[in-house]
Amino acid sequence: MKILLNFFAGFALFFFTATCNDTTTTGKMEITGTIEQQGITSYQYGTHTLTNEETFYALKSETVNLDDYLDREVTVVAEKIEGYPVDGGPDYLLVLELKE
Repeated sequence: MKILLNFFAGFALFFFTATCNDTTTTGKMEITGTIEQQGITSYQYGTHTLTNEETFYALKSETVNLDDYLDREVTVVAEKIEGYPVDGGPDYLLVLELKE
C-alpha cells in the first residue's frame, strides 16, 4: 500500500512541476523600438523596456545582453510571457534575438 501511495504522490509531484512554469510564452513577434534601462516601477518585472510611438514593453532575455543595445532603435524577436501585464504594467516579453 505504501508503494502505491508513494507512486501516486511522485506522479502528482511530477505532473504539478511539469505543468507549472511561470515563464510560459505564446507566439513569436517582432517589435521595433528603443531599448532603455528599466528604472523603479510599480509593476516590478523586467530588466529593460522597449519603447516606440505606440506603446512600451517590459523586457527580459536569457540569450541577449540587452545592455549592449541601450538607447538604440532595434527590432526584437520576442515571445509574450503569459500572466502579464499586472498592476497596470506593460506586456512582458522574453527577447530571443535582436535585429539592428
